[in-house]
Amino acid sequence: MNPNAKNGESRPFANVEQLLHDYSSGYSLDQRFYKDQEVFDAEIQAIWLQKWLFAGLACEIKELGAWFKVDIGSASAIVIRSMDGQVRGFHNTCRHRGSRICVAEKGRSRNLTCPYHQWTYDSEGTLLFAREMSEGFDKSLHGLKPLHVEDVGGYLFVSFADEPEPFEDFKAVTMPYLLPHSLSEAKVAFESTIIEKANWKLVVENNRECYHCRVGHPELLRTIAEVEDTSDSKCDPAFVVKSRQDEQRWQEQSLPFKLSNTTPGWQIVRVPMSNGLSFTMDGQPASSRLMGELPDFDVGSVRLLHFPNTWNHALGDHAIAFRVTPIDAQATAVTTKWLVHADAVEGVDYDLANLTKVWLATNDQDRTLAENNQLGINSPAYQPGPFSQQNEYGVMAFIDWYKHSMFEGLAKIR
Repeated sequence: MNPNAKNGESRPFANVEQLLHDYSSGYSLDQRFYKDQEVFDAEIQAIWLQKWLFAGLACEIKELGAWFKVDIGSASAIVIRSMDGQVRGFHNTCRHRGSRICVAEKGRSRNLTCPYHQWTYDSEGTLLFAREMSEGFDKSLHGLKPLHVEDVGGYLFVSFADEPEPFEDFKAVTMPYLLPHSLSEAKVAFESTIIEKANWKLVVENNRECYHCRVGHPELLRTIAEVEDTSDSKCDPAFVVKSRQDEQRWQEQSLPFKLSNTTPGWQIVRVPMSNGLSFTMDGQPASSRLMGELPDFDVGSVRLLHFPNTWNHALGDHAIAFRVTPIDAQATAVTTKWLVHADAVEGVDYDLANLTKVWLATNDQDRTLAENNQLGINSPAYQPGPFSQQNEYGVMAFIDWYKHSMFEGLAKIR
């Protein structure tokens, strides 16, 4: 019997579906999930072109006509601040013969012009100019294909899906945590993109546990607790006391802090710093300019997670946004952006090396860990191993989300 046959027709990615059915809960995934092209292609179709994805920051496109692009597999998005002030998204594909329109990573222009034959679109996607077309050609039928875009407290999410998943709950829950930081009015002080020679899931899995932090991240552990769950017996008693004091103060200041994760796949929480006020080597603020409408610098770290491609920290003095984009089955781009107050001046209000040192080091350490993990998985000796129930619950939650999302997404593309 042909495993790809269903009602006499070929069923896309039937082999991948079978791998998902065969997965043993509580263990790492089969080797093929981390290296096979067929699995990667299935993930692009079932997850990356179906889910809401973190694309970039509203503060990057404050000016009218400012835009940036995001590539996901063969798909590409343009996110632009149109001339009417709205944030819009379009497929980065010319309606003439399909050329990419925006080839740079970012830019600013009143109109979008295809470099191939100069078809020109306004910032709302309407075709303005198409040279030497036949009589009767209707420009109104050849505008750019739109994408869904949502602004969540300064974080811009896009969806390539024709009918995207509901987003209202995520937006309603997370906005009160983010708005006091005024990220839409901030500015990007520094940006870094590294290419990790590892499958995108290994990059996310590594982020979802601190089992490796004691040895792997000495800079990061100068200011955060290795165990942050105050109900865990391994949590430092001093951190338990500090957490209670911080949460009482935040409640009085009307700053939300409790963990919110009403739907699998995302969560937001405000976590106390174990030592100091910021992600710096000495724990002191990296910038002297307080972010947004915050009462003071001692506001912990707002941590926003949204699968499949982002985790974020918003502190009193700055914020850090992370974006994961898959390149191929064994390569992933990780982009990190450091935000400070829009009026903060480098060399006066903040020192760039001090601002970026902890997370540049942490990112590089994580790259090494993920790449070594990929090399080991590629070995013929690899077989799925058991997760630590006490330390890798975040990884298990991600794998559960991944399996559910793959089944759901594969059903949509049949």
